Amino acid sequence: MTATVRRLAGADLRHAAEELAVLLVDTVAGGASIGFLAPLDTAEALAWWRERAEGADAGRLAVWAAYDTDRVVGTVSLAFPDKPNSRHRAELVKLMVHRDARGKGLGRALLTTAERAALAAGVTLLHLDTETDSPAERLYGTAGWTRAGVIPDYAADPAGVLRPTTLYYKRLTSG
Repeated sequence: MTATVRRLAGADLRHAAEELAVLLVDTVAGGASIGFLAPLDTAEALAWWRERAEGADAGRLAVWAAYDTDRVVGTVSLAFPDKPNSRHRAELVKLMVHRDARGKGLGRALLTTAERAALAAGVTLLHLDTETDSPAERLYGTAGWTRAGVIPDYAADPAGVLRPTTLYYKRLTSG
């Protein structure tokens, strides 16, 4: 798949919110544990994305969207902490690829985009959490992320079943 990945400023995020909401609904419907229960209402997904625009405007959140010829097919974000002692790190959040765009390298491309942007912003440590034994976990493991541990019953999957979560981190270097 040839997708164009671009960073969305707050205004861009507001403009793309409807397409991002469709992606979020599809991701949850596909079983991904990303903080929402199924079935996810499109209006709820739209409101969630619109709320993110303020963080993008303030620099607390960086959001990238992957576009194919006519729609958003993926996204990834970095959440930056506001504490002075943690400016060297960021959390990778909401890596999503539409179900019909999976298996074509888009998830890895989005992950690489976020990692490179984090390094360029002076971030030297990334962290994330993901559902244990999920397809996302396999991606992080093969992309050089280090497994830090597992928390049992951390979050409910879209069906409402409590599942373990695996924590990962990655040190970023320019070499």
